[in-house]
Amino acid sequence: MQWLQALDTALFHFINGSLGNPFFDWLMPLLSGGNGAMTWFVLAIIAGYIVALILGDARVRLCAVLIFLSVAIGDGLVTNTIKHLVHRPRPCMALSDVVERLGCSASGSMPSAHAANWFVATMIVFIFYRRKLWLMVPVAFMAVAVAFSRVYNGVHYPGDVLAGAIVGAGTASAVAVAVQWLWQILGRRYFPLWHARMPSLLNPQTAASVSGAQSEAAIESDDSHWLRLGGIVIVVSLIGRLIYLASGTIELSGDEAYQWLWSKHLALSYYSKPLGIAWIQFAGTSLFGDNDFGVRFFSPVFGAILSWLSMRFLSRELGANGGGRTAFWLLVIVSAVPLLNVGSILMTIDPPLVLCWTWALIAGWRAVQPDGQTRDWAEVGVAMGLAFLCKYSALYLIVCFAIFFALWPPSRVQLRKPGPWLALGILLLSLLPVIIWNAQHHWITVEHVKGNAGLNSHWRAPWEFIGDFWGSELGLLNPVFFIAALWASIAFWKYRRAQPLMLYLFCLSWTVFFGHALYAFRARILPNWIAPAMPAMFLLMALYWHERLRAGSRVVKPLLAAGIALGAIMVTVLYESNLIGKIAGEPLPGAIDPLHRVRAWKTGAELVEGEREKLEAQGKPAFIICDDYETTGEFTFYSEPARKAVALHLPIVYCEDSDTPGNQFYFWPEYNYRAARQGENAIYADDVGAGDLEHGWVPKWLHHEPLSLRPLSPPPPPARMVSEFEKVEDLGMRDIMYRDRVFHRVHLWACYNLK
Repeated sequence: MQWLQALDTALFHFINGSLGNPFFDWLMPLLSGGNGAMTWFVLAIIAGYIVALILGDARVRLCAVLIFLSVAIGDGLVTNTIKHLVHRPRPCMALSDVVERLGCSASGSMPSAHAANWFVATMIVFIFYRRKLWLMVPVAFMAVAVAFSRVYNGVHYPGDVLAGAIVGAGTASAVAVAVQWLWQILGRRYFPLWHARMPSLLNPQTAASVSGAQSEAAIESDDSHWLRLGGIVIVVSLIGRLIYLASGTIELSGDEAYQWLWSKHLALSYYSKPLGIAWIQFAGTSLFGDNDFGVRFFSPVFGAILSWLSMRFLSRELGANGGGRTAFWLLVIVSAVPLLNVGSILMTIDPPLVLCWTWALIAGWRAVQPDGQTRDWAEVGVAMGLAFLCKYSALYLIVCFAIFFALWPPSRVQLRKPGPWLALGILLLSLLPVIIWNAQHHWITVEHVKGNAGLNSHWRAPWEFIGDFWGSELGLLNPVFFIAALWASIAFWKYRRAQPLMLYLFCLSWTVFFGHALYAFRARILPNWIAPAMPAMFLLMALYWHERLRAGSRVVKPLLAAGIALGAIMVTVLYESNLIGKIAGEPLPGAIDPLHRVRAWKTGAELVEGEREKLEAQGKPAFIICDDYETTGEFTFYSEPARKAVALHLPIVYCEDSDTPGNQFYFWPEYNYRAARQGENAIYADDVGAGDLEHGWVPKWLHHEPLSLRPLSPPPPPARMVSEFEKVEDLGMRDIMYRDRVFHRVHLWACYNLK
């Protein structure tokens, strides 16, 4: 094999060095995505997918979908797996005389992902358009040119790009064959009308003789096909999200880690939230252990149930009038909304709240009908009660139903029946655990909620929070779909007398949204506070645009295609923010990375635990004090000794003590370190954030100066530690890194002899 490696190296030197010329020095970095070309290439892909979805025929759409699927499988699983197994050093790391035209990377060299992805596209295009040389030749030429550019730029050996081409073409062929095989088996059984129309996905023009208006009408009206397809999407999404959680790509957020500690102290309620989240995390960790997967297991499960309920509800209400198709596309729309995707990954109070709110919405629509039954209202009450036990904002439902009764007179007949009052009684019954706990703890939750709502603060300039609210909602709800939903919420009013369902959905969604928008004049509104309104918001949008499409509107399909394409990019980046660095040529600084809150905590916990062990080695027991409740949760969860100590109610990591209630630690006796740790030493960890950028982040190709963070000024010794310990020693600032980027900074202090 040495002769083969020598040949590979010699050919590399010939292409990288001997063929160098000014024209190639300009062209080849562009072909590899350097100097900003990657950004434009990604934008071109997005535009191409939008055009394909809107204007393309079945062949074009299937080709585009298979390229996307093959690249996702090939780049995400096959290429990277081989690259990590082979772990061949890049030429710039193994050779001394490389002409580096794109810098040097420490990642594996074989196979080339660029070559693999381009040959994936080439093979799929060949499968669908092998007789169209005018299309095949340019695609194949670009694949060869990009592969050549990787060698010319000094980032890969010729053997790497050859291996990438083989892997890419092989992956594409395998995916195409697998998809066609599955279609022959599952399509014939579960989608008989579609299969009869298109027996071959790889040659869609060879349709069977089930043609004409009758066949087309049958396909259009067959809701079961669309619902089955939606069910498949839901199951695949659930499995994908569970695999993503199990991969450890992200760590727990501060809220999740903090509330994990609640699950170790089960109670009727807590300082800031009802009991729901603690019991859900208790169930998850009981099943799968105290790990990230156990904490988050139920979040994707709740997301899958929510998707199924919403899809079935919309399909049932629209009936055989294209309801299945619209319900399926609603499912796709929801999958392209970043905030809803976050809710299907992170296990906070919002996923169960949104699920129970939607359950109450669906049961409530049955209940407000003229033939609504008492049992329907009982179901509404149970759903509202469970929603309240997850988050206090479930009480908005009372206001939402009241507004609907006021705006839709036929529904008021229900107020003369026992049903609504039974639902209200069940909801009030669910308040008991919170009331009992607060009665035992001086009604502390009331004070906390008042503080969150800004009722304890002075009036501020109205524009201070408004821009933050609308800007964050615009981004997190997908700009295309948010604007479409906002327009639907306004335009539907002229149909409201003929469309009571639209009015009902408006009352259970936009009243919450606009209520928060108005309150943004008073206080800061966090983006997730409108979360329970989102399913009804998008259900209303789907109903409105369904009617517009039937009326012949030409706006719906372009909007749908643009929203899906944009949402796919946003959600992909949300799941793996490192892609931004690949596209822009420079990774985002940790301080502004979208995954800033869910990365590098394990590294930080290990760093602080190491300092604690050093301090303990001096002869006295030592513990850790954190300045913040979220940091306390993170360092407890990701420090193995601290996590094990929680089960024994002998914590190692504490939250800074306070004379007044500020978080849940105040109410747990074992976290009173002044009573339990007298005479001992401690490490005080102050999470000071990652700092500010020296200049605004821009892609590498737009600036030449190195990007850095402004150094943080050393904070003074923490006053409380100075008063509680005999001596406090500054250990300095520590950077907590993730892939050579600063994600968090902690200032550490050694505290001696707790008084």
